[in-house]
Amino acid sequence: MFSSYHPGDVTILLKDITGLVTPLDTAEREKYIQSGVHYSEMLPVEYEPSQEYLNAYFTALDRSRQITAQAAAWTAEQIWHSRGNDAVLVSLARAGTSTGVLLKRYLQKKYQTEVPHYTISIIRGKGIDRNAMNFILSRHKPENIQFVDGWTGKGAIQRQLNAAMLDYPKVSPGLAVLSDPAHVAEICGTHDDFLIASSCLNATVSGLLSRTFYREDIIGKTDFHGAMYYQQWTDRDLTYQFIHEIESAFQFDAVREPEPVSAQTGLEEVRQICEAFHVKDINFVKPGTGEATRVLLRRLPWKILVRSLHDDEHLGHLYQLAREKQVEVAEYPLKCYRACGIIRALSDT
Repeated sequence: MFSSYHPGDVTILLKDITGLVTPLDTAEREKYIQSGVHYSEMLPVEYEPSQEYLNAYFTALDRSRQITAQAAAWTAEQIWHSRGNDAVLVSLARAGTSTGVLLKRYLQKKYQTEVPHYTISIIRGKGIDRNAMNFILSRHKPENIQFVDGWTGKGAIQRQLNAAMLDYPKVSPGLAVLSDPAHVAEICGTHDDFLIASSCLNATVSGLLSRTFYREDIIGKTDFHGAMYYQQWTDRDLTYQFIHEIESAFQFDAVREPEPVSAQTGLEEVRQICEAFHVKDINFVKPGTGEATRVLLRRLPWKILVRSLHDDEHLGHLYQLAREKQVEVAEYPLKCYRACGIIRALSDT
């Protein structure tokens, strides 16, 4: 067990690769990615937020506390009604881990139940951690597994799960997420592209863990996928500050209002953006508030599209980060999303 998560909240099925991988700065890593090296074979140098950005994060957390708690409650209720006390939460590291903790704590408080919660790695283009899956399936029935993530972007992880579960036919590939603007998740708190504040930071709101890593010279055939532990940042760790803020806003008798059905999927909108901005690689378009934030934090952004240039309530942290990194923010008539990040193609520079 490594990370700053409490052992009672989650079992981390990841290999500790601390000290085995040298993180690369954003420009160098982007060059490797765009030359064909898989992103999971490297780790980025983590962005250290300015005080102004941290202030924007705390403001965003305060504003989004209630909707995040409501989305977590509704997601947990759906899991309870479909799987009950037999549910096994399997969150997708790293963004899904804190969501899994929130769902576990909600079920614990409302139903006095201790559902198991594991966090494992799934990597776009490489698949799910089969050793972690085998570990879980040696202990639990496949029909009880519920995959968990924070939000959907354009649905790439859901499609990766769909493909991976062909090898585990008794396991449902359906995701449970708090925010599903892509309209692809099996269970969601809402389809609204609201800000989940944990997307604003990296390791310091994710148990001091890096994003997951897979390279065959470090990850052996019997190993779990890897992650680095930033124990030296203990004094900056906001993981449980985030969890406790959302947990404090849980309402156990809330009624969910029905949402309007979208006229299009997130993927359709992404394809329209690619056409409008002449983006050749669909992977360079990262839709959704959380994904746009990630583009600014750990990629080389070209442009940030927003539904409104005056949506400080939901996008204030994005405006702040874009100012710091001198990235253009442009208004665009987004339908499914509030924001969308576009990565700079190095061939264009």
